[in-house]
Amino acid sequence: MNLFSRIPSWLKNKYILTFIAFVLWMIFFDAKDIITQRERSNELHQLQESKAYYTDEIAKERKALEELKSNPAAIEKYAREKYLMKRENEDLFVIQRAEKD
Repeated sequence: MNLFSRIPSWLKNKYILTFIAFVLWMIFFDAKDIITQRERSNELHQLQESKAYYTDEIAKERKALEELKSNPAAIEKYAREKYLMKRENEDLFVIQRAEKD
């Protein structure tokens, strides 16, 4: 018996062989293979999460900016908290928490 006679007849069909080669090419070797598409999908998901986070942060900052533009008490609070400013007749004590290592 020769080796060619042991192969099932459906594997000798040129259309099936072409289809199998095409599927293998698309799965492993193409520029848009399954692995690359999965990586890009994960990257897209991370970028969408980042976009949502930064959109929320921008909205918060705009709200704070509008409050600073319209409210003098907010300006004073911001200056005291961020820049440790104080009035002329006040003493300022800064208490820092110990860092846990």
